[in-house]
Amino acid sequence: MSIQVEDLHYTYSSGTVALQGVSLSIADGERVAIVGQNGAGKTTLVRHLNGIFRATGGRVLVDGQDLAGREIAELARTVGYVFQNPNEQLFARTVRAEVEFGPRNLGYDRARRDELVDWALTATRLTEHATSHPYHLSLAERKRVAIASVLAMDTPVVVFDEPTTGQDHAGVRDVSEVIAQLHARGRTVIAITHDMDFVAENFDRVVAMAQGRVLADGTVHEVFADAEVVAGAAVEAPAMMRLAQGLGWTESVTTVERFVAVLAR
Repeated sequence: MSIQVEDLHYTYSSGTVALQGVSLSIADGERVAIVGQNGAGKTTLVRHLNGIFRATGGRVLVDGQDLAGREIAELARTVGYVFQNPNEQLFARTVRAEVEFGPRNLGYDRARRDELVDWALTATRLTEHATSHPYHLSLAERKRVAIASVLAMDTPVVVFDEPTTGQDHAGVRDVSEVIAQLHARGRTVIAITHDMDFVAENFDRVVAMAQGRVLADGTVHEVFADAEVVAGAAVEAPAMMRLAQGLGWTESVTTVERFVAVLAR
């Protein structure tokens, strides 16, 4: 389920220009992180992938099909989107009903719905909260409910908007495990995040943006090793990369696991 963004432009009704000729390709099964400061155009870009926003110039193709004119309900079968703020997404009276809504709406039979809902609740550590009202949970837990509700739709592409916001260490670990499971299932995973350590640990490719344009597109090391790109995107390189550079190491180190391995040598 490949994604092709071709010379994408978007201007809000207020006149604010959010995207200025963004082009990129994402292959089936890739894990891609989109980074940059607030206002860089990250969320505007990914909201084109499921039809929430419609291009004012250029086009977006998913699996070779132009998204122009296609309904959001139709696109929901292909691209699952987890909002940054779960309060914009949750509405059901119980966690299980919330998570079941997507696969029910997509027409899955009862056995398949139960299978997907059970997996999504387990993956997000929410099984014990299945009968709770989502708004009786903490913000971090509601975030996981939002993630579970998209996982249960079993879409080929999953987009996370700031998935680690409000999560403690265990919560971040759970999100990482979810991404690993999606990757193992061959799903395409795209995330917007300000957590560069999370990026280094979980993604193969980084797209850095600023002022509605793509500044760089490459591996974690390629993007974060470029001081001009890091400054332009107003982000910091992962902590392990900064530590290794401070120690004078010349070898590429972006994760804790890699740092320990190099240190052991």
